Amino acid sequence: MVNGPLGRKLRMGIIGGGALSFIGKVHRTAAQLDLRAELVAGAFSSDPAKSIAAGRQLALNPARVYATWTEMLDAERRLPADKRIDFVTVATPNDTHFQLAGSALAAGFHVVCDKPMTNGIAEAEQLAEQVARSGRVFLLTHNYTGYPQVRLARQLIESGELGEIQAVRVHYLQGWMRSRPPGQVYPRGNWKYEAGRAGVSGTFGDVGSHAYHLARFVTQIRPTRVSATLRAFSPGGALDDYGVAVLRDDRAIITVTASQVTHGRANDLTLEVDGVLGSLVWRQEQPDELTLMRNGRPRELLTRAGGGADAAERFTRLPPGLPEGFIEAFANLYNAAFDKMAGGQSATFPDERDGVEGVRFIHQVVASSAEQGRWLPL
Repeated sequence: MVNGPLGRKLRMGIIGGGALSFIGKVHRTAAQLDLRAELVAGAFSSDPAKSIAAGRQLALNPARVYATWTEMLDAERRLPADKRIDFVTVATPNDTHFQLAGSALAAGFHVVCDKPMTNGIAEAEQLAEQVARSGRVFLLTHNYTGYPQVRLARQLIESGELGEIQAVRVHYLQGWMRSRPPGQVYPRGNWKYEAGRAGVSGTFGDVGSHAYHLARFVTQIRPTRVSATLRAFSPGGALDDYGVAVLRDDRAIITVTASQVTHGRANDLTLEVDGVLGSLVWRQEQPDELTLMRNGRPRELLTRAGGGADAAERFTRLPPGLPEGFIEAFANLYNAAFDKMAGGQSATFPDERDGVEGVRFIHQVVASSAEQGRWLPL
């Protein structure tokens, strides 16, 4: 189905994601990739003039390009049901997510929100309760769970192919902070250095939370305690730029390493899972390949669209050898949320419950590190 059970495109409104925004362009492209949604409204910046200019660049109807997000929500909810937006994408700094997502839900719209869901645990729990009361769909964009081979990994583990899971290692390594002199102002992204805006954590909140969610999603293990060490190696850094966390439950050990100061690493996210019967390896920079290993047997390279596995095939558009990547993974999560918005059968996607667990994880990692790695509950 191109447009799902509704028989029409869903109408998208976006808050943030203006002209210089990397993630805004990703959201706009991903949401519209499969012709199931159309961007019709937006408040693209906290600066009204920049918001209007961004809408003009995107060739939107000027009447639906808003100077502020409050104007957008108020005006859109007053439109007839067959005209108003169906969902709001929140593509803004972390400290605004709670207010913006909550206001969009209160106005009656479904919500797609960048992670982390909020900066505080109490806010995350309050927002999750609001989602439950509203009956609206809430998608949290942990986009790496949208890759076909990540879905295949989850299916293999769920089916018992690896046996009981004993260890999981996730490394998310970047190096871009090494090239940013302290104090220098850049056109975008400076808020990630500000504790009040980014939250209690820097790198672990930014990419470490992705790594943690990926481990949880693929194995479906829910760790119960954590011990962590964070460091700020960048000169004058107020927030962590490197860290390691060890997580436990009654069965498995999970280790998460996150860095944004490792030379030569671009977006190096690697997942390794060890079971009693076998092991899996997946790397985001080679996303179409999943490696299955068993002692005494040749390694099996499971390529995208090559094995006929339902979990992977549902998230695949192109034949083998034609690469799909970051934006397609985003689009896969949008499609899963669209199915649910339209009242149809939906694949699993990160929601408000994952949001609460992610925010709690970030806070407990920071607290553990402040106490010299003391084990804390999750």
